[in-house]
Amino acid sequence: MKMKMNMKMKMVFSVASIILISMADSRACNFPAIYNFGDSNSDTGGISAAFYPTILPCGQTFFHKTAGRGCDGRLIIDFIAKQLELPYLSAYLNSIGTNFRHGANFATGGSTIRRQNESVFENGISPFSLDIQVVQFRQFKNRTIDRYVEAIDDSIRSTLPVPEEFSKALFTIDIGQNDLSAGFRKMTNDQFRKAIPDIINEFATAVEDLYKEGARAFWVHNTGPIGCIPVAIRSVSNPKEGDLDRNGCVKEQNDAALEFNRQLKERVVKLRANLLDASLVYVDVYAAKIKLIANAKEEGFMEKGAICCGYHEGLNHVWCGNRKTINGSEVYAGSCEDPSKFISWDGVHYTEAANQWIANQIVKGSFSDPQVPIMHACR
Repeated sequence: MKMKMNMKMKMVFSVASIILISMADSRACNFPAIYNFGDSNSDTGGISAAFYPTILPCGQTFFHKTAGRGCDGRLIIDFIAKQLELPYLSAYLNSIGTNFRHGANFATGGSTIRRQNESVFENGISPFSLDIQVVQFRQFKNRTIDRYVEAIDDSIRSTLPVPEEFSKALFTIDIGQNDLSAGFRKMTNDQFRKAIPDIINEFATAVEDLYKEGARAFWVHNTGPIGCIPVAIRSVSNPKEGDLDRNGCVKEQNDAALEFNRQLKERVVKLRANLLDASLVYVDVYAAKIKLIANAKEEGFMEKGAICCGYHEGLNHVWCGNRKTINGSEVYAGSCEDPSKFISWDGVHYTEAANQWIANQIVKGSFSDPQVPIMHACR
């Protein structure tokens, strides 16, 4: 009798589990498209299309050719698209072979939230700051709607967004790291901290402008631990007590990133109160990246300071894929044998393996506020 009751209970639990899973699936957002805004952490070819193309060995791991990404393969945004069963995003600035049916990517390497009075050739700062990316989206939306309505050929429509799906799309934003690096380069620590509210205000204005254009589902990444990138760590040649944090990263830079993220999160909460029809999910990418860095060996990676591609010895730097004469000899900055063992690709950007690890963490919702998986990030 007891065995029969246990069997019945197991069947009840199994049926209940199936029902709950079905209910969860039915509540999934089924985003038809992604529109992404950001910097090199999510640039799938924008800055490459606008200026000089990326060169091998960038792209070698997954694409087996250059693919406009500052990485050996895919970025976090690529794994987000894969999670949502959508194609990898075409860069808005890429005029060749683009298909925008399921979204577009406005991110460009070197982009900032607040405009910087610098050249891309001087310090790598993109002219396409966040406000310009929003302007580009507005133009993209209006022109593609006109084109879609006027098109008499379905083959043309098949490469364009469906007009009514703009408001159903997911809007992802991953930007801010270059505002920090520009601040470190041009300001004292106190000056930069006083500038953070203005940067956050400009970020909020961009979100509000996208909301006016019909955006309703926002997936907002905070900025990562910039003090943990190998180039930052190696810039402190003779660290004194207090220069590095418990993870061996540049403490002052990580403290600035944490303060930026604190104010960003506060503003996202305020935006929720003002944009009543919107869903704004704040994603703590900083915490996810620190988790990887702190547990690098346990997760199968080399330590945080190791760089896969590039030549960095003392004050001599040759960036990934480039050649330079040092002490009379030509140095080629090639790739390591196995990028999957490294967190850092080129001293600034993460490898595909690290990006995949981080993406697997954040899409579940455990690093999000509110804690919802990306499949349920709509209102």
